[in-house]
Amino acid sequence: MIMAAMVGSALAMSAAPGGTQVATGGPPAVAGAKAVTVERIKVHAPSIEGNLEGEAADRDVLVLLPPSYGRELGRRYPVIYALHGYSIGAEQWTKEIHVPTTVQNAFAKGSREMILVLPDSKTVHNGSMYSGSMTTGDFETFIARDLVHYIDTHYRTIPRRESRGLAGHSMGGYGTSRIGMKHADMFGALYMMSPCCLSPRSAGQMDAAALKALEAVKTPADSAALPFLLRAQLATAAAWSPNPGNPPLYLDLPVKDGQVQPQVLARWAANAPLAFVDQYIGNLRRYRAIAIDVGDKDGLKDDARALHEALDRYGIANSFEIYDGDHTNRVAWRFQDKLIPFFASHLDFGTAK
Repeated sequence: MIMAAMVGSALAMSAAPGGTQVATGGPPAVAGAKAVTVERIKVHAPSIEGNLEGEAADRDVLVLLPPSYGRELGRRYPVIYALHGYSIGAEQWTKEIHVPTTVQNAFAKGSREMILVLPDSKTVHNGSMYSGSMTTGDFETFIARDLVHYIDTHYRTIPRRESRGLAGHSMGGYGTSRIGMKHADMFGALYMMSPCCLSPRSAGQMDAAALKALEAVKTPADSAALPFLLRAQLATAAAWSPNPGNPPLYLDLPVKDGQVQPQVLARWAANAPLAFVDQYIGNLRRYRAIAIDVGDKDGLKDDARALHEALDRYGIANSFEIYDGDHTNRVAWRFQDKLIPFFASHLDFGTAK
C-alpha cells in the first residue's frame, strides 16, 4: 500500500482498526475536585462556507468553563484550544482524554483555572488535517481566526495571544504544529502530543485491490465503507491536493492508473512541518513555550524528535519528552498532569489590555 505521504501508520494509530473509538484508561477523580461546566455549542465558520465536499460551516464545539466561572463574574481567563486526532470528533476525544475528569483533577491539583475549547474538525473522510482547501473548506483559518473570534466575543477570555494556548494529539498535534507556525500572532504557547504527519515520505507500491477501492469511491457513503488507511488517503488528498475540476470527490490521489503522481506527492510534501519549519523560525521565536511529547512505543517518536532537534538547531526553547506509553494509552494522564499544568505555567493570566 502506498505510504500516504505523511499519513500511513501515523494516522492508523489514531483509532482502533476500522476507525472505531479507542478505549483508554484514565486517572480516578481527585477527591473534592470542583466541577467544570461543559457547554456544547455551534460556531459558524465563514472560512468553511462553500466547500465542495459539503462540510458543515456550523461546527460543533465543546467549551469547558472552570469552576469559578459562574461565581467570579468579573474575572477573565486564558484559553486552551485543544485539537482532536484523525477518525474521531471532539465528543469522542473527550472519552479518550477522560474530560471533564482530567480537567477537574488538574485544577484540583493546583493548576490555575482556564477555559478549554475543543472544536470538531471531523469531515466526510474522517479528518480535515486542520488545513485549508476548496474541497474541505479552510479548517486552518477556522481554528486560528473564526473560532478564536467567537470565543473571545462570547466568553470572558483574556483576548491576547499571550493568553491563548494551542494543543492537540496525533492529527491534532499536526494541526498544532501547522497552525502554530503560521499563526504566532494568535497563540502564546504550543503543546504537541504525538504529532503525526510531520515529514514527507516517498510513495511505495500500491496493490491493485486498494487502487480499485479508491477509484470506486463516488459518495461519502462509499468512503465510509473503506478500510482505515484508504479513507485516510482520501482525507489527506481532500486537504492537500484538492482539485475543483475533478468531481465527484474534487481531489487528486498520489497514484493514478497505477502510476505514481510526483506532482501530487510534492503538494503533500509541501504540507509537512519538517519541510516548512525553516520558513517560520521568526514566528516560532515569539512563543513563550513549546512542548512536544510522544510515547516510547509510538511509531511517531522519530519524527517528533526530528522536530525537537530542528527547533534546537535554531535555538528555539522547547521541551521534549519520550514517555512510557504507546500512541493513546497514557494520553489522559498526560493531558491532566503535563498539558494543563504547562499552560497554567506559561499563559498570561493578567487582565486584558
